[in-house]
Amino acid sequence: MSPITLTRPLVTSLVEDAVTAPSMHNAQPWRFVHRSGTDVIELHGDPSREMPHADPDHRALHLGCGAALFGLRVAAAHHGREAVPRLLPARGDPWHLADVHIRQAPGGDEGLAALRPALRMRHTSRFPFTEEQIATEILDGLRAAALLEGCWLEVPGAWHTDTVMGLVHTSELFEATDASVRAEIARWIRAGEAGEGAATEGIPSYALGPRQYDVTSPVRDFDVPRRVADRSSARFEKRPQLALLGTVEDTPSDWLRAGQAMQRVLLQATLDGLSTSLMSQPLEWPELRSDARDPVSTTGHVQMVIRLGYGPRGRATPRRPVPEVLDFA
Repeated sequence: MSPITLTRPLVTSLVEDAVTAPSMHNAQPWRFVHRSGTDVIELHGDPSREMPHADPDHRALHLGCGAALFGLRVAAAHHGREAVPRLLPARGDPWHLADVHIRQAPGGDEGLAALRPALRMRHTSRFPFTEEQIATEILDGLRAAALLEGCWLEVPGAWHTDTVMGLVHTSELFEATDASVRAEIARWIRAGEAGEGAATEGIPSYALGPRQYDVTSPVRDFDVPRRVADRSSARFEKRPQLALLGTVEDTPSDWLRAGQAMQRVLLQATLDGLSTSLMSQPLEWPELRSDARDPVSTTGHVQMVIRLGYGPRGRATPRRPVPEVLDFA
């Protein structure tokens, strides 16, 4: 393994893959910097995309940036390189999240490189899934994917799933009574109305999925004000298949590791033929987040609830052009 001097085309290609990552409300809260003559790509959080009401400690922002970091690692492996991240390298700058050294790696990491096709196949699906159960072998593979990133993935049993779904519905009530959170969400919904933000960010109306017939849906309804008039309605699965992703500790570096594990699990699930969606809503309220973990377990802190199943794949949501998120210095 040896350092290399990065070219602009290579850096641009790596970042193009990295920004396919999911992020809260598709805010895409990342910035990349490459300084000429170095083998380092810097990853920074973008403070203009923070959500002070739903994400005051920037935990979700770190998760999204961690997912982008993992995409960068996958892209590097595809090009026969190794991306070696150093997390939180600048003690005095909380927005400088990682320095990623790009090295020559003869033979490469075939496991990472194999995930690259899933970068552009993986899309959040807010559609109903079937009741078909996921095979134990597939779930074991997803657990292993999380472990490779230093995190754990737990598939809750029936009573624990019911508990988590109860937290989802409670968080909906919390959100309904908090005008600040609702306004923050509205900022990122693209319903085709005048005065909305850029079309290259946020959640477009086609990605919202159908409305639910009843109140049992595991999918967050981002269009509670009913700004999108032509959405269909559907019944969702009675018992969603969930996985809880977590870490032992709960620091910014743990959040970055969890973001990488989240993306690794999502990409592996995509290659396994599963559709996925992220359920962060109950984790956005401190009084609910601690209740998401199994009370008889010592597994630590839940960072994301992932819904898994067989059903329609979501459509690609827009991404900011690479020149908007990548600086050459």
